[in-house]
Amino acid sequence: MASNNHSHELKLNKFEAPQGLKTASFAFIFIGLITFVLGYAKNPERLWTSYLTSFFFFASITACAMFFIAFNYAAKAGWSISIRRFAEATVSFMPVMLLSSFVLILGFKYLYVWADPAKLPLLSGGKSLYLAPWFVITRFLIFGLGCLAFRQIIVGNSLKQDKTGDHELTYKNIAYSVGFIGFFAIFFSLFALDLLMSLLPTWYSTIFGIYLFSGGIQAFMAVLAIMVVWLKNSKWISGYVNIEHQHDVAKFLKGFTVFWAYIAFSQFMLIWYANIPEETEFYIMRSLNGWMSVSFALLIFRFIVPFMVLLPRGAKRNDSILVGTSILVLVMHYLDIYWLVYPNFFDGIPQFNFWEIGMFLGFLGLFLMTMIKFFTKNNMVAINDPRMHEALNHHVTY
Repeated sequence: MASNNHSHELKLNKFEAPQGLKTASFAFIFIGLITFVLGYAKNPERLWTSYLTSFFFFASITACAMFFIAFNYAAKAGWSISIRRFAEATVSFMPVMLLSSFVLILGFKYLYVWADPAKLPLLSGGKSLYLAPWFVITRFLIFGLGCLAFRQIIVGNSLKQDKTGDHELTYKNIAYSVGFIGFFAIFFSLFALDLLMSLLPTWYSTIFGIYLFSGGIQAFMAVLAIMVVWLKNSKWISGYVNIEHQHDVAKFLKGFTVFWAYIAFSQFMLIWYANIPEETEFYIMRSLNGWMSVSFALLIFRFIVPFMVLLPRGAKRNDSILVGTSILVLVMHYLDIYWLVYPNFFDGIPQFNFWEIGMFLGFLGLFLMTMIKFFTKNNMVAINDPRMHEALNHHVTY
């Protein structure tokens, strides 16, 4: 175990975002706004597909960051206390996520067959009721408002504890976190089904929600790994975060890489084996018109490469390797969502240019801006959490 005497090494300073980072975030937001205005006026079909892809990319990372906070509270984990504030900064994007949800509703008619009242009755079974626009919007907003409410309570208690030192707030958050995990399990699955699976309403998969969760949590761990590498030796939190925390975050990243591959293979294998036309159409669309190369790219660069690279102990503790692998995972997370969305449009031919780049940069700018604002206003470490000593004495043995 590491020494218990860490007090002389600890240093917590007020965060000051590099000017280049702030300038880049505002520039990205401006590019996103220009892209949105031009797309709304000139090419709404392309605008809304690119908007949906980028929106779900950042929404899934944000929601899974909240899940990470909750399961660490529920498990009474001590090792992650000193990096929990990084996840709390990530979920500061939730108000923007909710506002972006309202904007996305304006594009439903360009994205979904069920948004057309004349076509909705043509759907079989109970799908016409489940995919009734008012019902979809209700579920959509319940997820966004629910996530925001849990975030206000759980993160709010964490920030309040910095000022009051009240340990009872930690124990209250355990109960709230268990509640959020139950809420998340149901409504994130519905969120994934409503926004992505219903793009092709004749197709279905019983593990689609888990597939999107596995990808989202893998992507969040990649974001967290980048933040840990960047901040562990910074002047703002000296002594609170070290290579041991980086190592465990890298293990989580590798573990969820395997989990994503397992769910992806399970979904494909069961559909391929059953060979039912209503199910196979999904994979047939993604094997034609150039999409086969995208499908194989996901297999190779979202699973095989990250898994093999992160196997050695040394790779998890190497800054350059971990950051490079994390960036690759994030690129593949975007490609995965793109792979789910775009084959349903434009005659099934891959499309990627100004619209996709512009919308992604717009959301990226908002994502960075919310985290900068959060870190500027609050401590970068949950300094009064009663389990902080566990994080400071954390030591990885394997």
